Amino acid sequence: MLETFRNDYKPLPYKVSNVSMNFDIRDGATIVESELTVVPNDAAEVGDMILDGEAEALTLLSIQLNGRDLVEGIDYKVEGDTLTIPSKVLGDTSCKLVTKVEIEPETNTQLSGLYKSGTMYCTQCEAMGFRRITFYPDRPDNMAIFDSVRIEANESLYPVLLSNGNKLSKGSVEGGRHYATWTDPHPKPSYLFCMVAGNLGSVKSSYTTRPSGRKVHLEVFSEPDNVNKLDHAMESLKKSMKWDEDTFGLEYDLDIYNIVAVNDFNMGAMENKGLNVFNTAYVLADPKSASDTDYEGIESVIGHEYFHNWTGNRVTCRDWFQLTLKEGLTVYRDQEFSGDMMNSHAVKRIEDVRVLRARQFAEDAGPMSHPIRPESYISMDNFYTVTVYEKGAEVIRMYRTLLGKDGFRKGMDLYFERHDGNAVTCDDFLSAMSDANEVDLTQFGLWYSTNGTPTVKYESKYDDETKTFYLTLSQESNSDEPMHIPVAIGLLDKVSGKEVVPTKVLDLKEETQTFEFPGLEGDVLPSVLRGFSAPVKLVGSSEDEEKDWAFLAANDSDGFNRWGNGQSLYASLIFQTLRGEQLSESKTPEYVFEAFQRTLALDGDDYSIQAYALILPSESTLAEELEVVDPVALHKARGDVKKSIARKFQTEIRAKYDELTSAMESSGEDFKVDATSIGQRRLRNVLLEYLCAVNETPEERDAA
Repeated sequence: MLETFRNDYKPLPYKVSNVSMNFDIRDGATIVESELTVVPNDAAEVGDMILDGEAEALTLLSIQLNGRDLVEGIDYKVEGDTLTIPSKVLGDTSCKLVTKVEIEPETNTQLSGLYKSGTMYCTQCEAMGFRRITFYPDRPDNMAIFDSVRIEANESLYPVLLSNGNKLSKGSVEGGRHYATWTDPHPKPSYLFCMVAGNLGSVKSSYTTRPSGRKVHLEVFSEPDNVNKLDHAMESLKKSMKWDEDTFGLEYDLDIYNIVAVNDFNMGAMENKGLNVFNTAYVLADPKSASDTDYEGIESVIGHEYFHNWTGNRVTCRDWFQLTLKEGLTVYRDQEFSGDMMNSHAVKRIEDVRVLRARQFAEDAGPMSHPIRPESYISMDNFYTVTVYEKGAEVIRMYRTLLGKDGFRKGMDLYFERHDGNAVTCDDFLSAMSDANEVDLTQFGLWYSTNGTPTVKYESKYDDETKTFYLTLSQESNSDEPMHIPVAIGLLDKVSGKEVVPTKVLDLKEETQTFEFPGLEGDVLPSVLRGFSAPVKLVGSSEDEEKDWAFLAANDSDGFNRWGNGQSLYASLIFQTLRGEQLSESKTPEYVFEAFQRTLALDGDDYSIQAYALILPSESTLAEELEVVDPVALHKARGDVKKSIARKFQTEIRAKYDELTSAMESSGEDFKVDATSIGQRRLRNVLLEYLCAVNETPEERDAA
């Protein structure tokens, strides 16, 4: 395969503006007829029209231009996976190109294009699957209106026929067959095309959009035996629709929204316009078999695919190098949605950063390190990575941190105003944010082209005479120029623990910068990188880091940093244990035990953040801090620390566990998936894990 470079992008000399398709599905052979309205592209250089079509998947039966049969070798040529029509044949005006091909979905084991999954036909076209269905300019910058998609199949075997958009008509035809015709009025790239044919059950509902008052028919499909597991997905969809209206003023734009659960599906889910296809793992849930993580995951993924309707579908990416434009932005949106649904953004932030540090930081440090907008690829499928998705979301979050809630919304509004219905780039998004807020974000753009995880170091001092606190920040990264890093900080009085300077965002734009905070009556301790305001590694220079961590874990008003400092304490004790140091001479166990006891004794209803504050750092997160990793020794050290905590606080842990058990039993037998119920179960499981860690004697094993 050839390497493709971002800088080699060229607009298509001819584009497809409108599409009509007919699928005749029969066992062993499906005939696909496509009528394309082809128009010259005034924004491109003159050239031939090249249509993508995978040779192993397509058999060309016929090709016509404006009703005339084309002759191979004279009017067109097929070479490898392309079909080329010379510009002299197409001319310089609009024309109609009709192709008829035969495909065999039953033998399509790539699960790309049209394939058969069990008793169901379905499609997956992102990134390059449409070329396995028909000949087409299969790239995201060709956005066309699919005027008509007609699907015909055996009615008894495939009673449900679905495609994008709104249903135009349906009916029976001879031979026990039937058809359905769909239309999508919104232009879309070929990767968003979808069709499904199968014997499916469903749950139905409706949603009325605001402020336009459009009544939207909602339906979630699955195999008939799984219909009783679809209710949570439906409720998640309605929550998503309301949240996008409330938060970004974005309404749904069709009369129908369908979701289909498929057993055999390469991706977790796919945002096809008006017809989302999901792996069953992200749709099906019932209390007997699904965990809280399953319920939260379904809500998040349903939201993610719905939010793509605007950030990915209405405005899509010009080329696949811009993948983070739609995915990073939509991941950020689904994170904010989940934080609101949990009623605790600190909990959601902790969950997301744990994933980022464990998986994306590792990717940044390894041979697969790449920027969120790659410069080249051999296979596009290799770039559906945690860097493009999760670090891409962190870059979007930094816009929000720098510009504020209102400024970010202004930028989003301008982005949609400028680019609705178009295929654009990451630079276009940056320009919208910059122009809407009248700020220069040129330096911030380095985040799109710089791989690796930057490091931010800080040191501080307090001047008694001038009553001024000085915080010096420095940065190191793979960029040749300093990056623009938003560092959110707060200052706490060292004596009382009271917050004397609330959260403020510092713009770190040079290799080293010193920030002054005058008018402080006493020395303070900085809480740095609040809310994990940038995806960086943070290094302090305190003479007694552990003492500072313990102080911040006890007093910081920022939930994320309070958790993070506790994690640093735990990690320090684990590493000391790993190195075989004499803990009797260390203050670390004292700090750890104090932090654990204080967290365990907390009263309140944010059980999830309490649970996360009690969990030790994962082995993958700990491994990130080691130059040489001994997995067995690390596992043992972490286990020994857990056991020592469990032994010291066994009575308190058991009391808290019993208290939670009693509270959960008194709330009734109905299974609930609200934030409080999930938090109670999460905390109870964490406590149970500690209790089970004490298991060396027969009595301890019986108690566990």
